[in-house]
Amino acid sequence: MYYYFDYEEPVFRPPSEARSLILQATIGCSQNSCGFCGMYKMKRFRVRPVAETLAEIRSIPRHHREDIQRVFLADGDALVAPQADLVAILDELAATLPHLTRVGIYASPNSLTTKTQDDLEQLREKKVRILYFGLESGDDPTLQLARKGFSAQEMLALCRKAQAAGIKLSVTAILGLAGQERSAEHALATANWINALSPEYFSLLTMFRRHNDTYFSAIRPLSNGQIIQEALTLVRQLQPRRTILRSNHISNNLNLAGSYPKDRDKIIAQAEMALLQARRQPSWFEEIPDYGEAYY
Repeated sequence: MYYYFDYEEPVFRPPSEARSLILQATIGCSQNSCGFCGMYKMKRFRVRPVAETLAEIRSIPRHHREDIQRVFLADGDALVAPQADLVAILDELAATLPHLTRVGIYASPNSLTTKTQDDLEQLREKKVRILYFGLESGDDPTLQLARKGFSAQEMLALCRKAQAAGIKLSVTAILGLAGQERSAEHALATANWINALSPEYFSLLTMFRRHNDTYFSAIRPLSNGQIIQEALTLVRQLQPRRTILRSNHISNNLNLAGSYPKDRDKIIAQAEMALLQARRQPSWFEEIPDYGEAYY
């Protein structure tokens, strides 16, 4: 990751943007009321003046400009910025970085409501190639508990609009989000949602503590073994046309990687073996994981 600017910390980015230049077009997240999420609770959302962002781009050292091939527009919901601002930023990036190949952005359902398909097609023409979308769950009762603000079908329609514009989607869901109460329903509905969309990428995270203690008190958290069981239920139900699956976040106790449909049987077998091994360790199986962050 390239550091040239005075970032308003903390800065979050997807794992695949580790080698990207990160540019804060917005600060915080426009949809910062989700009960499970603590990523931007310490920030007041605002769109940065576009002149500030353009000045930052122009300040990139000339001897580094040819090395930068990817840019990630932060913070949590930069897609919500006015279309004219985004176009100006993308045009400046293209003029400044001669080898730029891809721009990525976090996209919430809220921000996708602000863009027409024509808008998204225009952004793609200007090298926005991927949107990172937090689905969290395909189960409406779980989404209501999480205060996501949108139904599963509403989010599916928004993501299909992005797909129709030719932009790749990396969708994230959260194991353990529904607690013990709706674990199976959450897993099955999430898999069915992914089957309906077939995004290019699908990643699994696991619920962990970060400014969300109130949410944890509203559910019965899953144990280590129950998390693996939920993941197994989900991957058994998954049948997208062509999707790359990743479950390799630091919060996960089960690492999975492969492509559907090619690696479907292998992924299921790995999850089944992990569950079998977990049951051989009853104390660990029943333990509630307490992963948390010491900072932020």
